Order: sequence, then structure tokens, then C-alpha cells
Amino acid sequence: MPSHNSTHSSPLKIGTRGSKLALWQAEFTRSELARVGVESELVIIKTQGDLVQHLSFDKLEGKGFFTKEIEESLLRGEIDVAVHSMKDLPTSQPEGLVITAVSYRENPADWLIVRTDAVSEGAIFKLAKNAVVGTSANRRKAQLLDFRPDVRLKDIRGNVPTRLEKLQGGDFDAIFLAAAGVTRLHLDLSDFILVELNPREFVPAPAQGVLAWQTNRNDTATRHILRKIHHPDISACTNVERRVLQMLEGGCQLPLGAYCERDEAGHFHAFAACDVGGTMRRARLSSSTHFGMAEKLVAELKNGSA
Repeated sequence: MPSHNSTHSSPLKIGTRGSKLALWQAEFTRSELARVGVESELVIIKTQGDLVQHLSFDKLEGKGFFTKEIEESLLRGEIDVAVHSMKDLPTSQPEGLVITAVSYRENPADWLIVRTDAVSEGAIFKLAKNAVVGTSANRRKAQLLDFRPDVRLKDIRGNVPTRLEKLQGGDFDAIFLAAAGVTRLHLDLSDFILVELNPREFVPAPAQGVLAWQTNRNDTATRHILRKIHHPDISACTNVERRVLQMLEGGCQLPLGAYCERDEAGHFHAFAACDVGGTMRRARLSSSTHFGMAEKLVAELKNGSA
């Protein structure tokens, strides 16, 4: 197993997918490492998620489709660190790998991007009656139908620019995008109406907006470096969210939203929404500690007391 000496005579190799957003994440990682005096370089790896374009996202997300090839490269020692959107990572790590550090959190919310001629001002989410909304995430479908049972859902694939083209072309009245991706890519949405959904009500995917840095378990030198760019406060929140996902045994087939935030007084507030047997159940919880929060949220979701 490769190990690095503390002086790092060779640049750290960062494994990444080749999509625009993945490259942004890898470049961000490179600048974070530079900030703590560590040189690094990018290694671009094709994944199954990039190659398979015909499957809907709920069959891909959270199941390792965007991560497997990168993880194999990490295990073979061809790269030193993998950078992932944390929401794409399954809750259990492959043998020999660990999530060593997590990034700051970009806006965790989901945004609804609506075509201007499809806007209905007084309506919930500004969507006209029977609007056609594009998303491939079961979580978004289930929550949207809970607020707006009249809406018609249609699967959508492709990268973000492709989706916006389809929206502009009239295939959809509105589409969902994660605020984090839009913000990081500085996308121009001025042709559309943007409806910002409150993550406490329209609950995002566990760890949405956070990057995870994955390494070999026994590569102590690299792990030591990554601890310098780690955000323990964010980690405390994503641990709650991912624990809920793990306890409900979900990859992203499960229409689950889980979100935890910490206020300035240090209190934790957690929100979950899940379709349990065809019924949308919601749970919310505030606590002075994140310990045991996930368990309480799951119990509340299952008992339907929310």
C-alpha cells in the first residue's frame, strides 16, 4: 500500500470523475490542499454512472455507480485521495477505505427551476395546475406530490446544462436542481424563475452540499494531511443524516430526505421526510447533542407520530 512521507516529495493524486461539477470539486480539493502547503494533481476516471445514460438516477444514486471505479483505483494505490459528492456515497465503505474528511457545506437546499411562461404566482412552489416537473429522484417525487398531488412527474437525465436546455425547450414546466451544483458552477438561471425550497420543509438528500474525501484506511500520511482541511462541525450533522439513511437501509431508491443543522448556540435541529408504505411521514427534532438523534428520527418516521 503506498504511503507518503510527511514532506510529500511527490504530489498527492486526487481521483475524480470528468464531469464539470466533479472537476470543480477536485480543483476545490487541490486549492484546499495548497492552503495547507500540500501539492496535488488530478487523475480523471470514467465511472459507470458516466457511461450508463439510460437508467434513471434513483437506480444509480447512493449505490456506488459514480464512485466504484474511483474507489477501485484508490484500493490499487493509483490515487491517494478520492473526492465525492457525499450524497452519492453508500453509507458503508468498501473494505480498506474510509471517509477521512468532509468539506464545508454549500447551500443544502433543492431548487425548483420554473419556465417563466409556466409560472403561477399564487400557487405552492409557483407551479401551475398539472405542471410537468422533471426529476429522477424518488425523494423529490414523493415530497413534491405531498405538497402538490396534481403535478405530473417525468424522469430526466443528462448533465445540468442538458436539463436546462430540455426545460427551455418546453419538455418540462419545471425541473429540480441541487442549489450546491448551481452555485458551484455559477450557472446563469436568469431566463427562469427560481423557487428556493426550504430544507427544513422540502428535505434534501442526506449530506447534500458536502464533499467527502476518501482514502485508504492505512495511508496515515494522507489521512493526517486531510485532517487539516476537515470540518468536524459539518461531519457531526452529516453523520446524523447518513445514520438515518443507514438505519432505513436506503440507497437512494428509498425516497428519504434527511437534514441536520447546528445553530449558533450549538443546538442541533434535524428534519426527515420519508415515504413509508405510500404515506409521506415527517419528523423533526431539536437537541443539545447530536448523539442519538438519528435513532429518534427513525423511530418517529416509523411510528408516524410526526
